[in-house]
Amino acid sequence: MWTRLAHIVLKYRLFLIIFLALVTGFMAYHARKAEYTYTLSTVVPANDPDMQFFQEFRKMFGEDGNIVAIGFRDSSIYSTERFRQFQYMCQELASVQGVNQVIALPVLKKLQKDTQNKEFTLVPIFPEIPDDQAALDSLLRLANNQKLYSSQIINQENGAGFVLITIDSEVLNTRKRDGAIADIKFIAEAFSTHTGIVLHYVGLPYLRTEVNGQIKAELQVFLVVSLVITAMILLFLFRSWDAVLFPLIVIVVIVIWSLGTLGLTGYEITMLTGLLPPIIVIIGIPNSIYLLNKYHQEIDKHGNKIRALSVVIRKIGIVTLITNSTTAVGFIVLVLIDIPVLREFGIVASINIMATFLVSIILIPAVFSYLPVPKGKQLKHLKFRFLDYLLTTFDLIVHRHRYRILVLASLFTGVAIIGLLRVQSMSFMVDDVPEDSQVKKDLLFFEENFSGIMPLEILIDTRKRNGVLRPEFLEKVEQFESYLDANPHLSTPVSVVSMLKAVRQTFYNDNPAYYALPTRQDRSFILRYFSNEGSQRGLIESFVDSNRQKMRISLKMADIGSNRMDSLIQHVVQAKITELFSDSETEAHATGTTLLFVKGNKYLLENLRNTMLLAFVLIAVIMGALFRNPKMIVLSVIPNLIPLLFTAGVMGFAGVPLKPSSVVIFSVVFGISVDSAIHFLAKYRQELYTNDFFVPVAISKSLREIGPSMIFTSVVLFAGFIIFSASDFVGTRMLGILTSSTLLVAMFTNLLVLPALLMIFDDGKRSGDAHPLIEHYEEFYQEGDDEEIDLHLLSREKEEIGEAFVDTEEKLGD
Repeated sequence: MWTRLAHIVLKYRLFLIIFLALVTGFMAYHARKAEYTYTLSTVVPANDPDMQFFQEFRKMFGEDGNIVAIGFRDSSIYSTERFRQFQYMCQELASVQGVNQVIALPVLKKLQKDTQNKEFTLVPIFPEIPDDQAALDSLLRLANNQKLYSSQIINQENGAGFVLITIDSEVLNTRKRDGAIADIKFIAEAFSTHTGIVLHYVGLPYLRTEVNGQIKAELQVFLVVSLVITAMILLFLFRSWDAVLFPLIVIVVIVIWSLGTLGLTGYEITMLTGLLPPIIVIIGIPNSIYLLNKYHQEIDKHGNKIRALSVVIRKIGIVTLITNSTTAVGFIVLVLIDIPVLREFGIVASINIMATFLVSIILIPAVFSYLPVPKGKQLKHLKFRFLDYLLTTFDLIVHRHRYRILVLASLFTGVAIIGLLRVQSMSFMVDDVPEDSQVKKDLLFFEENFSGIMPLEILIDTRKRNGVLRPEFLEKVEQFESYLDANPHLSTPVSVVSMLKAVRQTFYNDNPAYYALPTRQDRSFILRYFSNEGSQRGLIESFVDSNRQKMRISLKMADIGSNRMDSLIQHVVQAKITELFSDSETEAHATGTTLLFVKGNKYLLENLRNTMLLAFVLIAVIMGALFRNPKMIVLSVIPNLIPLLFTAGVMGFAGVPLKPSSVVIFSVVFGISVDSAIHFLAKYRQELYTNDFFVPVAISKSLREIGPSMIFTSVVLFAGFIIFSASDFVGTRMLGILTSSTLLVAMFTNLLVLPALLMIFDDGKRSGDAHPLIEHYEEFYQEGDDEEIDLHLLSREKEEIGEAFVDTEEKLGD
C-alpha cells in the first residue's frame, strides 16, 4: 500500500499540488463565513431538568443575563452640576439602540396615588434637576425613601450606586451587541472624563463583549508568534529556507482548512475553536520534521533525491498516520459529550489533524521533488555535536543505569501522586480574567458594595390562579426573602412582595415606615388601587405571570467559586425553600444563569474525566492494533502517563484548581506525547529484525536515528505551547504552561524510561508468523526493483531515475 502511495504521489505530484491548491481555495472561500459566536455557550444539556426549567422561566419572564451595570462611589455626583450631567448620561444611555431600559437615580420613577381614578401611576422623581442644592437634596431624600429601588441601586451605608441597563434579547446574542456595548461605554467614559468620577462596569453582556474582544486580539497575536517561533526553530535545525517555507505552507493550508470547516459546518468561532489555528500550527509541524529528517538521512546515505522521497513516504507514512490518529483521538472523544461547544471543537480539530497527515504526506515529497538535492550545511543537523553527545549520554544511561532510571521514575511518580491528591475542583464565572485586570477590579467593586452581580432566580408556583396574592403565601415569601437578604453573598431580593410593600408605602404618602406588606385592615383599600394596575402594570408583569399563579424572586450573588456557589444554592437557598414550601401545594425552584453555571461545571468535569479515560483506552487499542502485544501496549503507555501525573502533581502542590480547561489538556496532551513512543517503538521493532533480535543494539540504533526527530518535535511543541503562558487570561495561560511542561517531561520519559523498560522487560523475541501492522514501518522489506513509473514526470537525470524506486515487497528472510 505504502509503496503504491509513494508511486502515486511522485507520479502525479503536479496534479496533486494543483488539487490541494483548489481545495484550499474552496476552504478559504468558506472560511469567510466563519463568525465569532455571540451566544452564551450552554454546557448543561438541553434535556436536563434544570435546563428545561430555566427555558420555561425565560419564556415567562425573559432573559436573566441581559443586564449591564455601571457603578460608582463618589459623593461629588450628588452636587447639582454633576447630578445634572449624571441624568444626561442616563438619558443618552436610554437612547442607545438595543437598550431596553435604564434604571438609575436621576431617572428614577416613583409610584403615585391617583385618588380620582383609584390607581397608581409612575412619575419621575427628577423631572428636571434644580439649581439649588437644598432642593436637590430634598429630592434625593425622597428617592432614597423609595425602598423598592433604593435598596437595589444605592448602597445606603456608603453612598455607592450604579446604573442598571437592560439589553434587548434580540440584540444580546448578535453582532449588534458589540455595537451597543461600545456605545454604552463611550457615553459613560465621556461622563467619567468630564467629571473625573471613576466608573466600574459589570454584567454578562459587558463581560462577554470585553473578554471576547481581548481573546480575539490575543489569538491573532499568538497565531503570528507561533508561526514566527516555529520558523526560527526549523531554520535553526535544518539550516535551509526550503525546510522552513514549505512546512509552514502545510500549516497555513491546514489553518485555512480548519476555518473552512467551520464555515462549511456552520459552526461559530468560540473560545475553544478560536484556539485551533495556533494549536494546528504547533501540532502540525512534527509531521514535517519527521518527514524532512528522514529525507535528509536518506540523502546522506545515497544522495538520490527521488529514491529518498519514495523511502520517506513508504517508511514514515504509516507511523505518521498512526501518530496523527492518536493525536486526533484526544479531540474526537469530546464529540461524545452532549455539549455543543465541545462537540464542535472535537469534530473540527480531529478532522483537520487527520487532514494534516494528508497534506504533509503529499505536499512535502511532491514539492521537494522539484527542489535541488540538499547538501552541505542543510545536512549539518544530522551530525549536530551537542545532539550527538546528548543521545550518546542517554544511550549510556539507559544501558548502564536502567534500574536507577525506573527507581527515580517511580519516586517521581509517587511525589506526583501526592500532589494529585491535593488537587481540588474550582471554577469562577469570570475564570479566565486576570486578577489585576480592570474587569476583575470592577467585579470586586460590585461584590464589596452590592453583593455581586451574578443573576440568581427563584420561581415559585402556587398552583392556583391569583395564588401569588394570598396573604399567607406572601408572608412566607417575605420570610424567605429576609433570610436571603441576611446572607452577605446575596443581594437584597426583589419580587412582587417588594412591589406590594412599595404600593403600601405609596398609599400612605411615601412614608418609609409603611414599607411593608398590606395588613388585613388596609389590604382591601390598597388592592383596589393595585388591581387597576395603571402604569405600574409593567412592573407587575416583571414579577408574576398573567394568571398571578407564578412569581419570581430576583437577586444577585458574588462570584465566590463553583464549589461555594453550589454549597450556597443547595444548602442555603434550596434548603430554605424546602423548609418553607414543602408542606404545601406550592412548588419552588432556584434557577438562572448562575445555577446553570455551577451545574454545568460539575457536569463538564465529570464528562471530561470519562472522555479522558476513553481517550486512553482508544489509544491503547490503536497501540494493540500496531503491535499485537499486550506487553508493548503497557510499556508504551507508562512513559506517557508519568508526564500527566507530573502535571497533576504540580497543580496540586501549586494550588492550581482542576477546571474544564485543564481537564481537556490531559487527554489532548496524552494523544500528542504518545506519538514519540510510537515512532520509537516502530524503529525499535525494525532494528530488532535487522540486528538478530538483540535488544541492546536495537535500543542504541533507535535512539540514534529516531532520537533527533523526537527531540526536534518536542522542542517545537514546547516552544509553540509555551507562548500561551504570556496570555492575560488564566485559562489560556494554564494551557500553555501545563501543556508545554507536560510535553517536555514526556520527551525525557520517552527517551529514557521507555528504553529502560524495554531493556528490562522485553526479550526481543518475536513470532515469525505474527505480522502486526507496525511491520509496515521502515525497512522490514528487502530492496529490489520497483514497479514501472512514468519517468518523464520526474525531473532528474536519466541514470538517477533508473535507480529511483526500489521494490520493497519481499519480506526479510523470504
